[in-house]
Amino acid sequence: MHTQNCFLLSYLKYGDNDAILHCFSLDNGFQSFFAKGIYAAKNKKKPYLFPLNLLSITISKAVSENQIARISKIELAPDHYDFEEVTMNAILFFTADFLHQVLRQEGKNQIIFNEIETIRKEISIQNYDAYLVFIFKFLSISGVAPLYEDKKFLNPETGLFENEISHSFFNEKISHLWKQFLITPNGYQIRLKRNDRSSFLDSLMIYCQFHLTGFYIPNSLAVVRQIFE
Repeated sequence: MHTQNCFLLSYLKYGDNDAILHCFSLDNGFQSFFAKGIYAAKNKKKPYLFPLNLLSITISKAVSENQIARISKIELAPDHYDFEEVTMNAILFFTADFLHQVLRQEGKNQIIFNEIETIRKEISIQNYDAYLVFIFKFLSISGVAPLYEDKKFLNPETGLFENEISHSFFNEKISHLWKQFLITPNGYQIRLKRNDRSSFLDSLMIYCQFHLTGFYIPNSLAVVRQIFE
């Protein structure tokens, strides 16, 4: 028997009562699990299937690399929050969507695991800019964030600041926001105006497309936009 704490990134219903869970665990990084009977009428644990829930998952035996581990027990981990507010839920879905695609090849990484814990706490206190900070931090952890330079415009393709604008979206205002995130020790303290939040999010998505292999815009981005508009 082996128990580990995992953040739920996504899940897929399999047949009538079963599901496949894609998670990021503290011990092993990205993993998939088979949850038998979780959709059964008498199973009370279906509500556990919510993006970025912290789950305590127990598997009964080791499996080969080509097999999906079968869950023998699943519980909510002690450090759990109930996210019932619509805006919080939209942010969680989007963040989980983002992580599901960028972490698929990621092994054990305690820094990323801790950052996911941090964004959950920030969302729980209604910090609605937290997901922007998290994506920026992920770029930094991945080693692809730009380096600060005293030049006006960020070139999203090279990750360098330049004296001449190279991308129509990365004007002086957007480039200044990137500099602000680069020099602020605790980015979660930054608060953006509504228009700046939307523009900075767009710039993050553009930057990710240049620097994260195979990155595509998560479908749940549209829901986040509607919430904040």
